Amino acid sequence: MATSITAPMVGKILRIEANPGQAVEEDDVIIVMEAMKMEIPVVAPANGTVKAVNVEVGQSVEAGEELAEIE
Repeated sequence: MATSITAPMVGKILRIEANPGQAVEEDDVIIVMEAMKMEIPVVAPANGTVKAVNVEVGQSVEAGEELAEIE
């Protein structure tokens, strides 16, 4: 069962730190986004493997938008 990783707030994707198929541990940074001129790390909620990354660098996202999936 996949777990969604969602944007904590409105912002823009600065960097993607994990790729599909990559093993990650809880609290590893998956994506870095910019909001209010600050870098906001978006971390893995649990250990697993990145199933999908649904955003691209430079993309604007809304709060709650799905950024990636981990299984």
